Amino acid sequence: MAKKRTIYIGSDHAGYGLKEELKKYLGKLGVAVEDLGNTKLEPLDDYPDYALKVARKVAQTKGEGLLICGSGVGMCMAANKVRGVRAVNAYSQELARASRQHNQANVLCFGQGFIKPAEAKKITKAWLNTPYSDEPRHVRRVQKINRL
Repeated sequence: MAKKRTIYIGSDHAGYGLKEELKKYLGKLGVAVEDLGNTKLEPLDDYPDYALKVARKVAQTKGEGLLICGSGVGMCMAANKVRGVRAVNAYSQELARASRQHNQANVLCFGQGFIKPAEAKKITKAWLNTPYSDEPRHVRRVQKINRL
């Protein structure tokens, strides 16, 4: 039996509502979700704490993650500080697909203040369903990123 796909998810207070909605959506898609926080709405929490938890788990397991804050930018910047993480703040399905095909992105970031839930769901599905291309030029470039 194949192992069920797991997404590590996290958000601060500014992304909490969208995180909860995307958790339900991922469940409907048959994807297991491990919520690394915040697990309650806490107005004084800080996005780097949750970005670090998710990014470390993704790097450790060679898995996939989803991070949400107010803009998606802070989460993306913090996650990309962890070796082995290639996070993208995708605001379109096309960008999500390109990030997977060309860059082997393993963390998807959203800004709750900048995207509607319906669009975030479409982008998430496109991202999940897009494989890495394995073309030599993409492999070479991802290897260079990994060495940074």
